Amino acid sequence: MVRVKTLENGVRVIIKRMEGLLSVTMGVLVGTGSAYETDAEDGISHFIEHMQFKGTTTRTAFEISGAFDALGAQANAFTGKDMTCYYVKSTTDNAAASFALLADLFLNSVYPEEELAREKGVVLEEIHMDEDSPEDLCLDMLARAAFGNDNYGRNILGPEDNVRGFTREDIFAYKRARYCPQNIVVSFAGNIELEEAEALAERYFGDMGCDVFVQREKNVRLGQGNLFKKKHIEQAHFAIGFPSVPREDQTYAATQVMNATLGGGMSSRLFKRVREELGLAYSVYSYGAHYAETGLLAVYAGVNPQKAEAAADAVLRTIETFKREGVSEEEFVRGREQLKAANIFSQENTSSQMLAYGKQLLYTNEVYDFGKRMAEIAALRREDVMEAIANGLDLSRAALASVGNLKKKIAL
Repeated sequence: MVRVKTLENGVRVIIKRMEGLLSVTMGVLVGTGSAYETDAEDGISHFIEHMQFKGTTTRTAFEISGAFDALGAQANAFTGKDMTCYYVKSTTDNAAASFALLADLFLNSVYPEEELAREKGVVLEEIHMDEDSPEDLCLDMLARAAFGNDNYGRNILGPEDNVRGFTREDIFAYKRARYCPQNIVVSFAGNIELEEAEALAERYFGDMGCDVFVQREKNVRLGQGNLFKKKHIEQAHFAIGFPSVPREDQTYAATQVMNATLGGGMSSRLFKRVREELGLAYSVYSYGAHYAETGLLAVYAGVNPQKAEAAADAVLRTIETFKREGVSEEEFVRGREQLKAANIFSQENTSSQMLAYGKQLLYTNEVYDFGKRMAEIAALRREDVMEAIANGLDLSRAALASVGNLKKKIAL
């Protein structure tokens, strides 16, 4: 059972009742992230996410974490390109108390100066960790090669100089512009009464105010950049990005089956050819990143630097063969079943359901329809996937990124 309500101030609330469980996941989703930032703000969405846990008008940072632990609740947050999410998972009997804590850190954070200085150090170390994780670094560079230096090309963590310079007033100014009722969804999924969840949302978020909210437009453009960073590490890492479809596109499901067949698992073309048959990579896969206006299908491999050119050639030949041959009937059925199973499995997870329903309402102002989703998957034909392959793997429009101890960048 699902209930949707818009509070008088514009906050949208969605509740997915999942009877028979003993827990509930509750989230607050904000329609902001790195894609909405200016150059001066680059990294602030992620920094604010960290700072929300560092003290409110009534609790210190340690008191917040201690209060969640005392309830046996699991609280966390994450920042994406176009969404920031704060959430808590608790037992049903502690749902009200856990949501009160979540609302407190979301609505009443004060950003003490000493915590601000301390957390800058934490985020700077996270940036350094990302720099020392060549796979992550390579994929961040691929986004920049495909989308440029702003919008979806921004690194979520932001540059070090920005993080060092953020002030309390910067945080308050950004929140006044982005953390507005019209840009927020409160999502519940699990064993919680509809009336209780609605009352909790109304009690804590019903009086939330904001300056006049103006949605920021994103000037999204796709490029064919080729970025390279030399690093003295044991492996070489490269990624190829193809323009893909938006998340609400009618060919989205077919594109997901295409991705599963190309590089989505141990039975995929890339895994079998590049790893199992040629032994050129331990990790090789593909994935899709889909946004409101566009998307990116990425292919990644981590390889021996001395075999990087051979591995890149094998990846390219596999893609070319895949585009020429398309999917067999066996591959199509397998990919469709994988997609179907993933959607069914998510139905049994309160955190996945909180996000599925919350994101759909946030992005489209519509209620996620599991039945419709399954019908779309069931209606897929092999020809639909063949068309997605023909339209989605254009090497002339591809972006590239490579990291490692290489003499030169990986090229097509």
